[in-house]
Formats: sequence, C-alpha cells, structure tokens
Amino acid sequence: MKLVLRFLKKYKLECIIAPLFKLLEACFDLMVPLVVRSIIDVGIANGDKTYIIQRCLILVALGIIGLVCAIIAQYFAAKAAVGMATGLRHSLFEHLGRFSYSNTDNMGTSSMITRMTSDVNQLQSGVNMTLRLFLRSPIIVFGAMIMAFFVDPDIAWIFVLVIPVLSVIVFGIILAGIPLYKKVQSKLDTVTSKTRETLSGVRVIRAFNKEQDEIRDFEDANVEHTRLQNFTGKITSLMNPLTYVIVNLGIIAIIYFSAPAVNSGEMSRGGVVAVYNYMTQILVELVKLANTIFLVTKALACARRVQSVFDTPVADESEKSFDIRGDENAPVVEFKNASLTYTSASAPSVSGVSFSAYKGMTVGIIGSTGSGKTTLVNMIPRFYDATEGEVRFKGLSVTEYDTEFLRSQIAIVPQKAVLFKGTVRSNLCWGKPDATDDELWDALRIAQAADFVADKDGGLDAKVEQKGRNFSGGQRQRLCIARAIVSKSPVLILDDSASALDFATEAKLRHAIRELDYNPCVFIISQRTSSIAHADLTLVLEDGEVVGIGKHSELLESCDVYREIYQSQFKGGDANV
Repeated sequence: MKLVLRFLKKYKLECIIAPLFKLLEACFDLMVPLVVRSIIDVGIANGDKTYIIQRCLILVALGIIGLVCAIIAQYFAAKAAVGMATGLRHSLFEHLGRFSYSNTDNMGTSSMITRMTSDVNQLQSGVNMTLRLFLRSPIIVFGAMIMAFFVDPDIAWIFVLVIPVLSVIVFGIILAGIPLYKKVQSKLDTVTSKTRETLSGVRVIRAFNKEQDEIRDFEDANVEHTRLQNFTGKITSLMNPLTYVIVNLGIIAIIYFSAPAVNSGEMSRGGVVAVYNYMTQILVELVKLANTIFLVTKALACARRVQSVFDTPVADESEKSFDIRGDENAPVVEFKNASLTYTSASAPSVSGVSFSAYKGMTVGIIGSTGSGKTTLVNMIPRFYDATEGEVRFKGLSVTEYDTEFLRSQIAIVPQKAVLFKGTVRSNLCWGKPDATDDELWDALRIAQAADFVADKDGGLDAKVEQKGRNFSGGQRQRLCIARAIVSKSPVLILDDSASALDFATEAKLRHAIRELDYNPCVFIISQRTSSIAHADLTLVLEDGEVVGIGKHSELLESCDVYREIYQSQFKGGDANV
C-alpha cells in the first residue's frame, strides 16, 4: 500500500472526488426503494395517477443525477489510476536503469519486463476499481441494512444475519487468493522468459531444427501456468455462487416472514418490495465487490513484486563528489590482487589479478572461453565490484569515484554489438551528445566504418533499425567502436569487438587506434593472438587466474597456454602477426 500511496500523492484531489461522487451515487440509489414503496402504498393503493407520475419523475431525476455522479467519479478514478501507473513505471524504469549487472543477473530480464508491464497494469486496474467501488459497495451494503430497519425493524434482522456470513465468505476467499495470485504471476515470468528466449534465438532454433523442442518446452511452461491459473480461478469463482445462495436465502426469508405481516396489515406491500429491493441491491453490490476484490487481490500480489524491485539495493549507486579526479601521474588502471565471485557462485570467476596500465598503453587479454576475460574488464567501470582486493583508477579505488563520472571516463565496446533504433548519428552521439559532424566522421574513419556509412542514404542520418538489423555483424561492430571512440575517454575497452572483421580490416583498425591523438589506455580482449601481438602488456587467463603476463615474444617463451593458442592459429609458428 505504501508503494501505491507514494505515487498517488500527486492525485489527492482525484482520490477524494472519485469516492465522494460514488458515495453520492450510492445515496441516491438507496433512496430509490423508498420512492417505489410510496408509489405502491400511496399512488397505486389510492389510484392517484398524478402522485404516481410525480414519483416516477423523481425516479428519473435520481437516475440522471446518479449517472452524472458515476461519470464524474469514474473520470477522476481513471485519471488517478493512470497517473499513478505512469509515475510508477517511470520510477521503476529509472530504478532498473541503475541496476548493476549483479542485480540484473539475480532478478532476471523476463521478470523485470513482467513487473514493468503486467504487474503495473494490474496495479492500475486495482487502484481504479478501489476508488470506484470500495467506498460505494460498503455504503450500499450497510446503508441497505440501515434503510431496512427504517422500513420495517421486524424484518431487518435478516440483514444482520446475512451480512456477517457474506463478509466471512468474501474475506476468506481474499486470504486464500492473494498467495495464489502471487504464484500465478511468478509462473507468468517463466512463460515470458521462454517467449523472449525463443524470439531472440529464433534463427538458431531454425538452424538446428529445434522448433518442435521449443514448442514442447513452451507448452510445458504454459500448461503449468494455466493449471495454477485454473486452480486459482476455481477458488475465487466460489465467491459469486456462494454470495448468490446466501442473498437468495435472505430474500426467501424476507418473503416468508413478511407474508403474515402483510396479511395482518402490520406491514405494507410497498414495504416488502422496498426490503426486497434493498436485499437485491446488496446482491448486485456484492457481485461488483467480488470482481473488485479479485482485481485488488491480484494488485496486492503485483504490488509486492514491484516493491521487491525497489527494495533491491542498487549496488553501484553512488553519491560521491564529481570533484574527485585522481592522480594524473598514477597508473590509469591498476589491479591489486583483485578477485570476483559472482552471487551464489561456489568459486571465484577471477582471482588474484595484479597489474598496472598507464596512459597510452595497449593491454591485451587472451584466454580460453570462460577464463574470465570479460569479468576482468567489467570490474573497471564497476559493472561488478571486486569481492577481494582492489581496482584503482588514476590512483584511487574505483569505489571512491562517483559512478557516473567513472563511467564517463571509460568507453567500452561489449562482446555483443548493440545498436538502437534511430539513425547512425543518434547512435554515435551516445558517446558524446554534442559531437560535431567532423568528430563523428573522424570516429567512423578510425573504426573503418566511414565508407559504408557514406554509401548509405543520408550518411550520418541513415536509419538504423531495431538492434541494427539493417547492418551486417561487422558493420555493427565498427559502429559500436566508433561510438566508443567519439567520447575520447582515457580508457577504451574493446571486448572481442572485432570478431566479425576480416584480418585486413582489423589490422587497419588496430593501427588507427594506436594513432589516436589523446593516447587512451586501450584494453583489447581477443581470441586471436594477432590482435594483441603488438600490445605493450598481455594477460593470459586460465580458469580466472593470470597464468602469463608480458609481451608477445616473452609469452611465447614463458607461457605454455599462450604458446598453444598461438600455435593453433599459426601452425607454421613464425607467421607474421
């Protein structure tokens, strides 16, 4: 509830007006049976047509006024609910944007998508129905009971028996439904995850003819979700029939006990009709309340899931001063016995790494798949924090810097080349929002991308489709490299970002990067020894440990792992790299 109230603060007026007009509508509805009673007991009994017409006009007026109140209430309820959901989505998206890699790994992408979309939508519906019906329905139920005492106290005791029984049924089903709906949303996470995985890997699935296997896996997840949804539906669906049974038993009791009173003249026919109408009103409102409770039950389960996102501490959040700049004479990047163990992992992915990299140096990192190369460089911009030891930037621990400032000093090209829908210019300007055309073309030339961009219609303003699918793999990689170069950051990290390039293009790229006038400290992760042969310092990783460190020629003599990699790529042993 605190989560919802936090985002409803801006809509205090709407939250007051909506229930208030629903309350007015309920009051007008409660007056209708009294008018009907007067029509029967006075107008029809005395044959007074004028009286009947007057009372009918009053009924029409009550209906119109009630309709206007309902429209006003629903408008303001919807405005508050949609505004709350909009604010919640913005805040949730902002919080998720500050998640570290560890946070994202623990929660899962599919779960975050479900909470951002489905869960927030359920919350919006729950707030809307709450503002519209949670005040009206109790007023109608208890107001009908009070009005029944006003009409005939001898029959009204039936309401005193019926309402507590209905309350037990309603709240009992609520308590049973809340944990079930939470499980349903969790199963929906699984279905979403499977769908997302299948769509993103559809080409691989077709290439290996695994369509039927994926269909079976999706069906298993969907069947499990459906089974739990059906079970939850069976529990919650008991509410309507049980309330119908209790209310209709109440109506039978009203007719049974009022019949002798009517025959003896102690109770009027209009009074019986009025009490009957009040019991019917209770039935109608309880049906509405039941549907509202289903929505609110789902909303409460979803609210807990959304709240758990906000309760997740953002590991890399920092409020440190931007004034900290470090020592320009110190190593740009320095690892001091740094180790990293992922959450829930049994062993460290990187352990005991120590080295120093200075301005203008090129540091190569090589090793077998899964040896910890990417993990190592992810510790520099604090995508993951070292669990032991220390990573330093310009003489200070990376944890001492403001995170935003630290990452502004590090340009990184990840393994997966990611472009965003827009234009070439809009993608490159991620590196530097105010970059000029000359700066963008210089970055493209260095990244060996100027030729194919110039050939595109629009040049820098050429369209980029979602995920850059209108570019080849090598073109996407070069555009990502250009995006990083535009920023002119002191540290440039290329994480196997030339894997789709041919040897000649990669050689031109390496040469152009070495000639950069601002002399960045460059980290190159590669599977090719040719890519790092000219590095000033090369780290060889095996199972998360540094098994060799030095230059190319030194490693060929002293490091068996590096020599094996080299010989597997250049069988002659003396290939020109």
